[in-house]
Amino acid sequence: MKIAPDKKKHFIVGIAMGAVLQTFFSFVLHGHRGLSALLAILFSFAIAYGFELYSKFTGKGHYEFMDAIAALAGAIPGIAAVLLIQTLLSLH
Repeated sequence: MKIAPDKKKHFIVGIAMGAVLQTFFSFVLHGHRGLSALLAILFSFAIAYGFELYSKFTGKGHYEFMDAIAALAGAIPGIAAVLLIQTLLSLH
């Protein structure tokens, strides 16, 4: 199965978005990694889908639900990478 180039872009942006959101929520909710990960996932989807809805209602851009899914799929490894780093740093 061939993945469209625009989906790859959404995936890469999702990685960065997930990592930033996980870092932010970990800072705000110090010590609650599970809750911060859940919030990072929810906010990643809300932001990605929000941009798609903006495209749909303003006519600026192309609305496609799968773009939001691609961003969410990217956010998960971004969140996981931050969680891994946090876990490794907490072992020392």
